Amino acid sequence: MFALQGDLGAGKTTFVQGFLKGLGSRARVTSPTFVLMRRHGLAGKKFSNVFHIDAYRLKKPEHFAALELDAIIADPRNIVLIEWPEQAEEFLPKRTVRIGFTYGEKENERIVAITMPLSDAVKKGRQ
Repeated sequence: MFALQGDLGAGKTTFVQGFLKGLGSRARVTSPTFVLMRRHGLAGKKFSNVFHIDAYRLKKPEHFAALELDAIIADPRNIVLIEWPEQAEEFLPKRTVRIGFTYGEKENERIVAITMPLSDAVKKGRQ
């Protein structure tokens, strides 16, 4: 699970486009703002699907239940990229990788910060 955080136009969907291209997908990637979720199949790969979710308009737990997000996340063959994860915090696994996008000083400059969840081994070593 990858939580993509940033203001409107900060580069979240552009990141998803590059992510899928890096996996060999030739799919046309557009924001799922109005359809909420898009599934991109991956043929002949370790992973079967990439789910691109835009949670901006999802306000209630039942909205997430309708997407069957729990089942999607539970399948280890799925990669999930979720924009506006603030709307879905209670549904995000503890091992979610957070990727933050902020505007740089120049018009097309972006700053990307990746926050990896602590592994259980690291947590035990800190106790």
